[in-house]
Amino acid sequence: MEATQSRCLFLFFLFTCKLPPDVAAEIQESPGATQGPVRLTDVPAAVEFIAAAEVAVIGFFQDLEIPAASVFHGVVQKFQDVSFGVSTDSEVLAHYNITENTISLFRLVDNEQLNLESEDIESIDDTKLSRFIEINSLHFVTEYNPVTVIGLFNSMIQIHLLLMMNKASPEYEESIHRYQKAAKLFQGKILFILVDSGMHGNEKVISFFKLKKSELPALAIYRTLDEEWDTLPVAELSVELVQNFCDGFLNGKRLRENHESEEKSQKVEL
Repeated sequence: MEATQSRCLFLFFLFTCKLPPDVAAEIQESPGATQGPVRLTDVPAAVEFIAAAEVAVIGFFQDLEIPAASVFHGVVQKFQDVSFGVSTDSEVLAHYNITENTISLFRLVDNEQLNLESEDIESIDDTKLSRFIEINSLHFVTEYNPVTVIGLFNSMIQIHLLLMMNKASPEYEESIHRYQKAAKLFQGKILFILVDSGMHGNEKVISFFKLKKSELPALAIYRTLDEEWDTLPVAELSVELVQNFCDGFLNGKRLRENHESEEKSQKVEL
């Protein structure tokens, strides 16, 4: 019970960072693929389609003339890092336990299938469907913002690794490439998150883990169930360094002392 309450406080802490208008506009207007959703005509095609994408959204429709199908086609252009498919095949629907018109999001990072059920489909519009995709689109590395954090904490994966690094730094491209490689080693065990330390709104996240700007870039690992966490400033990020840090945490090893009493006093202020 105490862990649940603490987790709620942590969530409240993160949600106090509001999404800046320019970031919200970028999410809404990001250019997507110029083509429409891929038609999935049989089960092997659907399985291959989902396995090939970090995030896939499929419209399972018994009738393509319903309003929801039109809304679905309309949002495809907004998400360049999401694969869209559509199927009316009865065997495909049965394979994914679909019994009525449904829009499903599939995440490779934690093998989740999230469904918009019939009551949601009947009232779906562009805004509702876009937000469903925005919140739940978790990749091998998901960039933190007040929208994606909802999906991160709704995942069944309880351990989160945060890379706190300025995206404008010269080392960023090589570091994020290595970070993504490391993320695939912990698929289904740890969610990998990027926190852009160059963004003013992310300062609270950094300070939560008692890190100073002079210690960045740094890794912070956090378990939502009991709020255990650890940090590691990194001069140069490598796959081996990330792997060793994660393995150590999973095995109960921590690099910093437990600041449990200090953390509790901080949360009271929140």
